[in-house]
Amino acid sequence: MEDLTGRRLVVVTGASSGIGLAAAVQLACRGDRVVLVGRDPARLQAAAERVRENSGERPELFRADFAILDDVRRLAEQLRAAYDRIDVLANNAGAIALQPLSTVDGFEMSIQANHLAPFLLTNLLADRVGRVVVTASGAHRFGALDPDDLNKPLRDYWPMGAYGTSKQANILFAAEAARRWPHTTTYSFHPGVVRTRFANDSRLVAFGMRFLPFRSPEKGAETLVWLANQERSRLIGGGYYADRRPRRPFRKAVDPQLAARLWAASAKAVGLDE
Repeated sequence: MEDLTGRRLVVVTGASSGIGLAAAVQLACRGDRVVLVGRDPARLQAAAERVRENSGERPELFRADFAILDDVRRLAEQLRAAYDRIDVLANNAGAIALQPLSTVDGFEMSIQANHLAPFLLTNLLADRVGRVVVTASGAHRFGALDPDDLNKPLRDYWPMGAYGTSKQANILFAAEAARRWPHTTTYSFHPGVVRTRFANDSRLVAFGMRFLPFRSPEKGAETLVWLANQERSRLIGGGYYADRRPRRPFRKAVDPQLAARLWAASAKAVGLDE
């Protein structure tokens, strides 16, 4: 049922732990050439060793902090210099801020790390990428995206609201990218409630995880790996998936006019000429 031919180049962001690392291990074991992108050099090296132990090959590594847009621009330059073709770009890096935080670029942390940074990276690599897979979330139900005010969550801050808004943006971005870039296949997915480093960084989240039906990072990565490998004809361009099946997001994440407005606002925010 899947296209297993060829050795592909797959770039995975947020690959130091959690879903990203689990996906990288699975992809490498399939025979793909995997590139890991992470923020912390030590954890990135540890992740590379885990991939090597499981697959027999050591992946290539690039460091970038998605809370700094200049880091993303530098990363894009490095990837362009290193590779003429990227078969799959897995936009998996993400963050949840438990208090109102602004990045050095002046944006609310969640909307930048989870949406603006991957939006910028994907645009800068668009002519070389064959497929884009975006890690979204069912938390988009809590989103209240306003393209005219991307920093709106900073006022009357609620962590899940800010995170949900960034995940709403992920789904809208994937759908709009599919419309704008017919040469590139783009999908988003919900990995389920996954026990990742989010739980380690917050007592509140860790407490909540005790009562939620969580799954392992390996289980959460399955749909990412499936979307990266499934034949294009079997998938819905711009579609949103969960457990390897297409799902319909909440209405707030399927509005094409809102998606177009978000694209224009995001391009302006990161300094891209539409």
